[in-house]
Amino acid sequence: MYDWIIDVLFWIAVVFLVGVYVSWRATRLDRLHVRVETARAALDAALVRRAAATLELAASRLLDPATSLVLATAAHEARTADADNREFAESDLSRALRAVVDQPEFVGSLSARGAAEGVLDELSAAAAKVAYARRFYNDAVSQARIARRKLLIRVLPLAGRAPLPDFFEIDDDPPGI
Repeated sequence: MYDWIIDVLFWIAVVFLVGVYVSWRATRLDRLHVRVETARAALDAALVRRAAATLELAASRLLDPATSLVLATAAHEARTADADNREFAESDLSRALRAVVDQPEFVGSLSARGAAEGVLDELSAAAAKVAYARRFYNDAVSQARIARRKLLIRVLPLAGRAPLPDFFEIDDDPPGI
């Protein structure tokens, strides 16, 4: 007599649990996308800071004019590059920094002129933060991509219209300051 009530309650419980699980997966995916956006903002800030530190070194009159021009041009290109060319411009800035700073006795010759330690310390810290920020961003992208490959996410459009995040691959080896 009460068998149909038990069957209905059972199916209501199943639907409820499936709904809770789907909601949990959608919320997790949303949090991963927010994490990607936050990591991207931190990466952008670190890249801008590195370019600013490079411009400060180039404008410090501690370098010869040709070296200052190379660094200033690379930093300017990195700051003004569009989304399609940003990775290339940032990699070029990394290579330019290493080409200049990794020369033998570079730090010693600047230290002899005085007032270079602050600029070099800031540049070193900015370059290290770029490497860390890129690593965190790519980790967040990897986790979001893994989550979006799950069958439930693909069958039910839980990602909505959010674009699939891309990795940010640059040459971010810091100069040896």
